[in-house]
Amino acid sequence: MIRGRVAELRPVAALGFLAAGLVALAAAGGRPAHAWWTAGLWLLGVPLVLRTLWGALHGRFAADLVAALAVLAAILLEQPLPGLVVVLMQTGGEALERRAAARATRAVEALEAEAPRIAHRVVAGRVDDLAADAIAAGDVLLVRPGELVPCDAVVTEGRSHVDRAQLHGEPVPERVGPGAELRSGARNLEGALTIRALRPAAESTYAQIVRLVRSAQASKAPLQRVADRYASWFTPLTLATCAVAWALSDDPGRVLAVLVVATPCPLILAAPVAVIGGIDRAARRQVIFRHGGALEAISSVDTAVFDKTGTLTVGRPEVASVRPAPGWTSDEALRLAAAVEEGSGHPLARSVTAAARARGLDAPFPDEIREAAGQGVRGRVGGRVVAVGSPGFVRGEMPGAGAGLAALHDGHPGLTADVAVDGEAAALLVFADHPRPELRASLDRLGRLGIRDVILLSGDHTANAAALAAEAGITRVQGDLLPQEKAARVRDLTAEGRRVLMVGDGTNDAPALSAAAVGMALGGHGSGGIAAEAADVVLLADDLARIPEAVAIGRDTMRIARQSIVAGLGLSAAGMVFAALGYLPPTAGALAQEAIDLAVILNALRAAR
Repeated sequence: MIRGRVAELRPVAALGFLAAGLVALAAAGGRPAHAWWTAGLWLLGVPLVLRTLWGALHGRFAADLVAALAVLAAILLEQPLPGLVVVLMQTGGEALERRAAARATRAVEALEAEAPRIAHRVVAGRVDDLAADAIAAGDVLLVRPGELVPCDAVVTEGRSHVDRAQLHGEPVPERVGPGAELRSGARNLEGALTIRALRPAAESTYAQIVRLVRSAQASKAPLQRVADRYASWFTPLTLATCAVAWALSDDPGRVLAVLVVATPCPLILAAPVAVIGGIDRAARRQVIFRHGGALEAISSVDTAVFDKTGTLTVGRPEVASVRPAPGWTSDEALRLAAAVEEGSGHPLARSVTAAARARGLDAPFPDEIREAAGQGVRGRVGGRVVAVGSPGFVRGEMPGAGAGLAALHDGHPGLTADVAVDGEAAALLVFADHPRPELRASLDRLGRLGIRDVILLSGDHTANAAALAAEAGITRVQGDLLPQEKAARVRDLTAEGRRVLMVGDGTNDAPALSAAAVGMALGGHGSGGIAAEAADVVLLADDLARIPEAVAIGRDTMRIARQSIVAGLGLSAAGMVFAALGYLPPTAGALAQEAIDLAVILNALRAAR
């Protein structure tokens, strides 16, 4: 952090020395001004030269090399004003890039911050708190409603529903009881559970995800700056021009003039200014690029990989259909079911009441509500007794409804809820996780932007993933994937030479988001901030249409950056010719370079619009 603050202060200091010299020049003549500029050049220029030359000795030949040579020549020839102008441009560009730089460690810090910290160990009938890191295999633990499971474990007592959506992509809470295995990071929704730890927290599923994210970020190759790609040929051209100027005149002043006018400020400034403008433009559309490298990278992606649950789907089960029993209408059965569900705290209850509201059904307020946590709810509605929930609960409350409900279940193996009224079967509620309405249009636009391959990778069951892929027009799909398997698929695509955009929203997506060239998280939906922190780009709007919009902004931004670079380098090349022939002394060359910089910056600012 201190280093970053110092980098941001360098251009301010350079500007201060320039201003102090100009004041001294106006007040007392040339010698005090020369002293101010010399002091600034030595103080700010020498570290720049040493840092750049050190990088060159280690094979890092970047756009900064010509600037460092210009500063070094200005020091040796005692011409501080043009040298200090170069320092101002160079440090200003570095400050802009640092302001847009990635802070990848925040992703891992956020993952670790979300991990369970405290567990409740049961010993001799007493519950004691202990640090999650201290859990040992075989410990008996209590997990209260609303808490995360602190380690991989098996349930020994209690029944509840657990939310595993962030770990495995399953959109529907899973009912668990004695003997069920749980993975760390799943959230207990209702009843208290007693569990036995299968392994320490450090070896749990959640800890493995953290390690996968850390490993993926550490192994990701750094993005080559667009400026450095142009510097690979412009720097040798500059040095060749310096050699020609020396051969024509034997005058070191001409060499300095060539270096000053050739200082690649268009390279140093154009890309950062355009990238920051693109980031600002995207932010106004609720697309947050976490660093400038992501904007550069997204401009060249050619493969899009999507998670399913919560990314391509709405991420919550909704009532897909109501299958009424003979003698019942779907509306009447749904109206009575929604009435008793108003008194339930189960997540599916909200889907039932929402479905009734969507149909315009008026559900009366129930009486005598009694809920069995994680199983179902029973109540009285207008003098009629209604039970809604799992088959075991409803048939236990109303045994006479069993045969009728069993008939309704035929052909519906997915998530359902039984409805019985006054001891008779009334309906079967069928739940499903629906695709987002903007899905197909968003994928079509990605295709028009040049994304040649779209792939669906899901932790949900393969059959569910394949059904959604067919509906969306996606031909490549894999399901039943663990987090590390998703990340491995992304690395395989990268090894094939693909530039991968990975889009997800859950904890199970975090390793794959980190492994991709660009990881994009839907921060507006259910990620708990974990996927958002692991990603390079975060969509604040819960809208898939922002994905192709982000790609388009990235491509527009880099097109403008390249235009600015090419135009600026062309003008610099012309100035180099004049300087080599003796028509531009060093100070005039520095002023000419400032005019070029201004033109480049004004053009690069178009990226913000």
